[in-house]
Amino acid sequence: MKVLVIGLGGVTNGGKTTLAEKLKNMLPNCDMISQDDFFKPESEVETDERGFKLYDVLDALYMDEMVTSIRNWIKSPASSGVVTEEPQNTCDNVKNVYILIVEGFLLYNYEPLNELWNRRYFLTLPYEECKRRRSTRVYQPADTPGYFDGHVWPMYLKYKNELEENASMQIDYLDGTKSQEELLSYVYSDIIQELNKLRE
Repeated sequence: MKVLVIGLGGVTNGGKTTLAEKLKNMLPNCDMISQDDFFKPESEVETDERGFKLYDVLDALYMDEMVTSIRNWIKSPASSGVVTEEPQNTCDNVKNVYILIVEGFLLYNYEPLNELWNRRYFLTLPYEECKRRRSTRVYQPADTPGYFDGHVWPMYLKYKNELEENASMQIDYLDGTKSQEELLSYVYSDIIQELNKLRE
């Protein structure tokens, strides 16, 4: 039995969850873990001097729990309730490969996670488009005025710069303004190539 762990990271509102869910439905033996499920409760998230809740930092998340969840999945993917029916058009020889897609906005800046990825994708958006999309979403707690410019976007740039400065990190940057079909087609083909390598 082999496993493939795929990271789907990047900017807020970049289309990570939508892409992950579509891939999960198309790929054989595929499961998904979402980083959003590991946020600490609001009472444990720090507030800065401007009154902004600092959600877009690693400290706002139970990262150790997330690593444990992924490691547990890797140990026994078949027990995670993965549907093992074969999607159409998939070759018979992928039956022993299990795929985990992990999606979230801060996947590659936490060292213990970095030894787990087989492939890393990172969705990007220009500032204006990201702000526009973010303004159409409802968050709990709600974004306060100035939150996007004062916290969300600066943290995105900070963490993205960290990745770009780390020459050893292999990341496939994706343009989040492309159509969902285009992104899906690209990532799906890429994962299928990885599956073929695993089987060789």
